[in-house]
Amino acid sequence: MLWLLLIVVTAVAAYGIFLAGMFVVMCQPPVRFGRLMRHFPMWAMPLMPFEAMWTRARRGATRVGELAPDFTLRTIDRRTEVTLSAHRGRRPVVLIFGSYT
Repeated sequence: MLWLLLIVVTAVAAYGIFLAGMFVVMCQPPVRFGRLMRHFPMWAMPLMPFEAMWTRARRGATRVGELAPDFTLRTIDRRTEVTLSAHRGRRPVVLIFGSYT
């Protein structure tokens, strides 16, 4: 019976280490996060509370009503770049974030 307890404790500890490691990966900048997650098997996603961890890891410090942090993105044709701060003081800017994967 002792060996069964040892197996359960080891499995729980391994799962905790796995979740801690995934949380550290989720806290990485988006490019690095993507590079790391492309090696993660999709069949293993149900093994972790992904949404709850993701929400906690990527929550940020910006609150409703505050200015969004400045960033620069390439246009779809990759010929020019657009910076958010270049549009401050003009008409309102709507930011829509999503995934096209």
